[in-house]
Amino acid sequence: MVLFDAPPSIGGNLRRAVDEIAAANGVSNTVTHLVYSHHHADHGAAASLFGGDVTRVGHEETRRLLARDNDPSRPLPEVTFADSYTLETGGERVQLAWHGSNHSPDNIYIHFPDHDTLMFIDVVNAGWVPIYNLNLSEDVQGYIAAPDIALSYPWTHFICGHLGRLATRDDVAVHQHYIADIEASSREALQTVNPLPYYMHYGQNAWAGVKAHLDEVTETAAAPVIAKYTGVLAAADIEIFTRTTTFAIMQSLRLDKGPSGPVHP
Repeated sequence: MVLFDAPPSIGGNLRRAVDEIAAANGVSNTVTHLVYSHHHADHGAAASLFGGDVTRVGHEETRRLLARDNDPSRPLPEVTFADSYTLETGGERVQLAWHGSNHSPDNIYIHFPDHDTLMFIDVVNAGWVPIYNLNLSEDVQGYIAAPDIALSYPWTHFICGHLGRLATRDDVAVHQHYIADIEASSREALQTVNPLPYYMHYGQNAWAGVKAHLDEVTETAAAPVIAKYTGVLAAADIEIFTRTTTFAIMQSLRLDKGPSGPVHP
């Protein structure tokens, strides 16, 4: 069984990696199942390397999105589920669950109850800030809520994808504090930055006024968060990451949560 979170770049090293891990743990190196965490190519675009010898498992939305994208490197899952599915194979038990959209519409929670481990990809980056726009996430409010769901599971080890180390529960808490600070700072900036000077300055060029106003809100909200987390979370000093995440959260506050500031234009 493989819980799939491998990019295409691993290529021919995949079989060797499976063999080495199996040998180190005294288990069979026969891969029987492949589980998609979600449909994105940076986590599943080597799935075709297993050919027809495995059963692929994924959320029903993963199947729909993979069918839409028509990528031969990511074959469609043969087994799908809507809310939950328990995979039992080789004496192992894996509980798969979908709790709503977050990073992507199909991103699932993968729990190994017998190994005290949860796998949940592309929301928390252990010890790092998210990259652009909350890790390029599609549902801001779902993304913000997802760590609480992850913490509701019993686990000590957390596989979060990217950047090479397991997360702890403390890592998840720091991530939540970072996002909460951005949200609070964005709410304050939306209330305190006066939009009128920007629209008056640009006159009939309405979109220029929108850009100037929202750029100022974003900068005002992001600056104290960047200062607070530099040296606490890696890449906090790459300011564009926090700025774009702040912009995404600020826009979600306006458009999803509202009215926490001017909604139009």
